[in-house]
Amino acid sequence: MNNSQLINTILILIGGGLLIYSISAEDVSPYFKIIGLVVIMIGLYRATNYWVATKDDHTNNDEK
Repeated sequence: MNNSQLINTILILIGGGLLIYSISAEDVSPYFKIIGLVVIMIGLYRATNYWVATKDDHTNNDEK
């Protein structure tokens, strides 16, 4: 697994964990939901940019 993919996965998991914690626990600051959502969106943005940049990598291998 590429390092950037690992970072994206970790960001998505951390954001999801924050959202799940803020939903399941009582008397939690709403900032946990905001931070969790922002972290998930950053991870997803980075992941989709990586996927777009490497979407044609498999065609280069087939041509050789």
